[in-house]
Amino acid sequence: MNHLLRNPEIKKEVQIKLIIAFLLIGATLIFNQITALMVLLGFSCFFFFDYRFTKKRYQRIEMLSTQIDALLHGDEQIQFQSYTEGELSILQSEIYKMTVRLKEQQQLLQKDKQNLSNAIADISHQIRTPLTSMNLIVSMLGDEELTEEKRQKLVRKLCSLLSRIDRLISALLKMSRLDAGTVQFQREPCALEALLQKAVEPLQVLLDLRDLTIHTNANGTIYTDMLWTGEAVSNIIKNCMEHTPVGGTISVHAKETPIFSEIVIRDTGSGIAPEDLPRIFERFYKGKTSDENSFGIGLALSRMIVTGQNGTIKAENHPDGGAMFTLRFYKEII
Repeated sequence: MNHLLRNPEIKKEVQIKLIIAFLLIGATLIFNQITALMVLLGFSCFFFFDYRFTKKRYQRIEMLSTQIDALLHGDEQIQFQSYTEGELSILQSEIYKMTVRLKEQQQLLQKDKQNLSNAIADISHQIRTPLTSMNLIVSMLGDEELTEEKRQKLVRKLCSLLSRIDRLISALLKMSRLDAGTVQFQREPCALEALLQKAVEPLQVLLDLRDLTIHTNANGTIYTDMLWTGEAVSNIIKNCMEHTPVGGTISVHAKETPIFSEIVIRDTGSGIAPEDLPRIFERFYKGKTSDENSFGIGLALSRMIVTGQNGTIKAENHPDGGAMFTLRFYKEII
């Protein structure tokens, strides 16, 4: 009883019931002692059964509290099925929902933690490699007997490595903004031809150096963020360039339909290895035939940009050879 009376609500309830009981018994004593005795007996039975049910409910609530405490300390085998009465059943149901949600959030946090750890390891590896080469070049530049021709060659190599790190950091910053949801894509109409021109323009020098030909054909309009989508298309074209032999061709066709705008990019390279297809859009993933200067984040960034605008992107091998990427931007959110 003392255990129950520590609960202020139960204590207050008992006090009120006792006051009412004494008042009723006192009132009946004035008229009839037998009636007062019956009232006293009735209140005694009422208090007895009320106490039993209250104690039982209190014990179940205490058990539920103990189980929740065990759950908070890592017990994965908590069962709430034994609670069947009305008010406790509702409470049990809500707590069960809460525990399921907490477990899901814990699993997601654990997964995010693991992904973050892997990403940091990958970034560290990507940066450490050029930094090691840069340290070696700097030490070589300090050689007083180094010829001018060799010095200029090392300086060009150093500039190339610095540019490589700059591109990596720039791409990582963009991906972090997309991950954090701070990028607000503008959904504006623009000509597909203008979008392709914007995507191809920064790659024209590389295309010429690799002796690659690019064919573009576009008709219609696309509703998208031209700046970000242009970068996504440019990244895919660059990936195709890395896997297309000298003298090869890259074709980019874009069209508009009543439902979506579609961009299809195809190369005449060796295609995508079957084991690489399921993971080709993973960040830092590099396939068997990837260029040694590839970071493995270009396609991952393109996917984030496209899907961030409620679009879809698919990679496959064309029946006639080469890789083919299909991007679709829907006119309505689906």
